[in-house]
Amino acid sequence: MTLDDRLVDLSLVELLHDADALRGVEGGTPGEKVAVIEFLLAICYASGTYPESAAEWPAWVDRKDALRPAAEWLAQRPEDEVWDLFHPLEPLGQNALLAPFIDEHGAGPAQLVIERVGDYNQFFDHHHLEHPAPLPVAQAFRAMLTQHVYGPAGRARISGKATLGATITNLAATRLGTRIRVIALGDTLGETLRLNLAPVSGAAGELNRTWTAGRERRGFTIKPSGRPVAGPADLHSYLGRSILLRPNRAGDQVDRVLLGAGELLALGDEHLQDAVYAKRADGSRKPLWASATRAVWREAHALYAAVADARSKEAGDNDGGTLYRRLALFPAEDVAPEPGQQPARRIELWTVGFVAKQTTAIAWVDGTFPFAPGLEARLYTASSRGSATAEYVASALSKAAYAAWTVAYPNPRPGDKSAQISRFDARAQHWAAAREPFDLLMEETTLGEDVHAALYEYATTITAAARQFLAERLDALPRNAQGAKTRAAALRRFDDELNSAKAPAELRGGGTS
Repeated sequence: MTLDDRLVDLSLVELLHDADALRGVEGGTPGEKVAVIEFLLAICYASGTYPESAAEWPAWVDRKDALRPAAEWLAQRPEDEVWDLFHPLEPLGQNALLAPFIDEHGAGPAQLVIERVGDYNQFFDHHHLEHPAPLPVAQAFRAMLTQHVYGPAGRARISGKATLGATITNLAATRLGTRIRVIALGDTLGETLRLNLAPVSGAAGELNRTWTAGRERRGFTIKPSGRPVAGPADLHSYLGRSILLRPNRAGDQVDRVLLGAGELLALGDEHLQDAVYAKRADGSRKPLWASATRAVWREAHALYAAVADARSKEAGDNDGGTLYRRLALFPAEDVAPEPGQQPARRIELWTVGFVAKQTTAIAWVDGTFPFAPGLEARLYTASSRGSATAEYVASALSKAAYAAWTVAYPNPRPGDKSAQISRFDARAQHWAAAREPFDLLMEETTLGEDVHAALYEYATTITAAARQFLAERLDALPRNAQGAKTRAAALRRFDDELNSAKAPAELRGGGTS
């Protein structure tokens, strides 16, 4: 996407050379866009294009020529280092050891596209994977990158016995397949890449160009342990799947794909530089994960808490090791912007996650949250209070549904309880509708509006909508005395919950609790 909002096709060299004339990379899904950014980051690291130190990083982010060395490095690769998607011995991003088996054991190219495949055996719409519709080469390349980064765990369609070994059928969850990836977005693709390139302590490592060149790879007779990560270039380009693409005769489309298990990495905290952590039900902490039922915005305060925590550390602790420590290196604005004015530096924190059930894709989840250096405390207050308020309103809706059920069904059968209560439960509509007011709350906070006034307005909006959703659920009740009694009980319980002393102060007239 260019700065004047035109979509153009560019090579990897052109992307890096003209990165500050582009708004960003586009793709069919959030995961595809992340996968391309990951590959560009790997090229930058492999070429030595990254800041020398944390102290240099804030100024380096603003250097519009800083990525040119990466473009030059890529354009000048030696002839024996092949960057060819269909090279017979070293195909880019692929495992040439699969070549003897692709004609007999390969599948239609849709197997490559995470969203189109059900269990790697048939499409969601039940067309078999032998369906021959080819993929354009550029689309296949992006889909391959997405598989390496986001491929879910499960069983592959490939036969281990007939190919490279039994464990090639065992697909491990790939590097970003089980957690939220956070990318700092700048005004241009160039700024975005520089924001996400960190100083390197030790070797940057080599880019994983192809399975059969460079480092020694795993075998497929037994499941190996994860190998150590050899620097950020290795990390951002690792081959999470064994893939081979077969071109059609014209060489402009992919007509056959073979896919199996790939590399396993031994990942430590140092390889999760963008992760934020959330508590699990058992009290343990893990990197924030994607959920089909819990939107990312409900945890957005964790992003701002991470920056605020990093800024509170002594300057010597800000080693640039995490995204949030680097963001905390930007000088904080002395005062919030005047209401309605953009802060001096604005960055968007883009969160992307993938929800899958075994090998079946369920959904991509993503969200974008504003950030400005020095405003993290205000943004944390707005996001944490906003999330807590929405959670409380959802709880009130749940209790109102229960109150309606107790009146509408005085003699229920135990097996019918859940279905009967769900008849009155408006929480799904509430959560779907609360996202837009939350985004407005965060935008107003970033633009210098009074946080507590914005929170009160937000609470008023989502409460009115929730009450309306509840009333609509109750409209299906019969127009008789029993129905009127049920409606009154549910609405009274909802209002009582909102007026309770334990309700967030924003629901009781403003202020903070």
